[in-house]
Amino acid sequence: MKKHTIRYNRWLAAALSASVIGTVSLGLGMAPALAETPQASQAAQSVRGLPDFVSLVEEVGPSVVSIRTTERVRVRRYGGGLDDDDMQEFFRRFFGVPMPGMPHADPRSESPQPPVEREVPRGVGSGFIISSDGYIMTNAHVVDGADEVFVGLNDQQEYKAKVIGMDKRTDIAVVKIDAKNLPAVRIGNVDDLKVGQWVIAIGSPFDLENTVTAGIVSAKYRDTGDYLPFIQTDVAVNPGNSGGPLINMSGEVVGINSQIYSRSGGFMGISFAIPIDEAMRIGDQLRSTGHVTRGRIGVRIDRVRRDVAESIGLDRPRGALVASVEPDSPADKAGIEAGDIILEFDGKEIEKVSDLPRLVGSTKPDTKTTITVFRRGKDRKLDITVGLMKPEETKASARSSGSSGEPSELPSGAVQALGLTVANMTDAERREANAPRGVQVEEVEGAAAIAGLQPGDIILNVGNTEINNVDDFKAAVKEADPSKSINMLVQRDDLVQFVLIPRSQR
Repeated sequence: MKKHTIRYNRWLAAALSASVIGTVSLGLGMAPALAETPQASQAAQSVRGLPDFVSLVEEVGPSVVSIRTTERVRVRRYGGGLDDDDMQEFFRRFFGVPMPGMPHADPRSESPQPPVEREVPRGVGSGFIISSDGYIMTNAHVVDGADEVFVGLNDQQEYKAKVIGMDKRTDIAVVKIDAKNLPAVRIGNVDDLKVGQWVIAIGSPFDLENTVTAGIVSAKYRDTGDYLPFIQTDVAVNPGNSGGPLINMSGEVVGINSQIYSRSGGFMGISFAIPIDEAMRIGDQLRSTGHVTRGRIGVRIDRVRRDVAESIGLDRPRGALVASVEPDSPADKAGIEAGDIILEFDGKEIEKVSDLPRLVGSTKPDTKTTITVFRRGKDRKLDITVGLMKPEETKASARSSGSSGEPSELPSGAVQALGLTVANMTDAERREANAPRGVQVEEVEGAAAIAGLQPGDIILNVGNTEINNVDDFKAAVKEADPSKSINMLVQRDDLVQFVLIPRSQR
């Protein structure tokens, strides 16, 4: 009985295996294991088959490289000539002998010798060849801080590489090896890439060279960085894949695998790639000058919320809210004010707040152009000359200190409304806060407190009305529609924001 059971199980396993193979073979376009009926053939033709990545890997694989980096560390040496690492110290102190397998040293010798340098592994990553004469593109974080960079080709040859340039803001780097007639990748068009299309990644996750993973494009233009929108995929990307190519079904590179979303440190189904058109634009500058030149206008910006857009009369939430303007910056000279909403730059619409730094950053310094802002219910077009962003520029504070030795105006009486007690500001207070106008909040309660206002805040506008003193504040509040939330432009420290006080709380 037992023998019959074993034979039956083997027969059943074989039958199931044949059935499964036949089903999968149809999906792959291979000959079916079982004979097809006309009906089955017709049904199979209506089912989309799974893609075959073999030809893509054969075509692009030789252009993908592995990258390993090292750094030099200084270690102490003692009279015996041994490096004083943890294990050597353990054996010397507790056993009085050198670590087994190492050259003999006199354990009594404690005379220190000059430190020596040692090359130690630092990290691994991926890259791809962009020109036959040895230029390779990767992520900046792959080579940043490395003392030596080594590039391994598909044929197991390894070259020492030179870092031509890197841009940390976009995480792009270009390195060069001394080699000729290398197989360069073909560059694709990101605009043609569609959500749902198949893509593959080739790289060296965990130092496993030439590893291929596949998935689909999950989304485009994800705003996870200041200067680049990302391509989101579900392609398995892990440490070591950084800098490797994202490839479409035509064998063209459409992105550089750069980031993953993870709570564990490993792949969780979401990865991000830098669009190749943006990467090549940065790469061209790195190859020609070794650095990237960007424009700047000197503003800090924030998004425009839907409730704010409705309250100030903007047709929909769009543009970039100017939170502060750097003194003597291009924006300051152009007349841009904190609280403005930038709607257009150089004739191009600003739909999302992240659009502005990308447009400004890609503009050549000293370029004269126009900028459209929404200010107190109206569009205004301003002329502006784009400045130069320094490589490691730090944002200057928008606050300037005032002189305390000059005579100042005394504040007039305070006024209370909407749960706010506000008072006029002296000239010295305005200079110290870098506030050209407004009244200062002294006490907060009720609706205003719920809305987030705090003592010390400066109210610049009520609705679309400028506030210069308490009389302006009283008049603007009185004229506001009691059936609608009231909107205030508020400065706190060196930033401004819109604050809505809901009518249900007034």
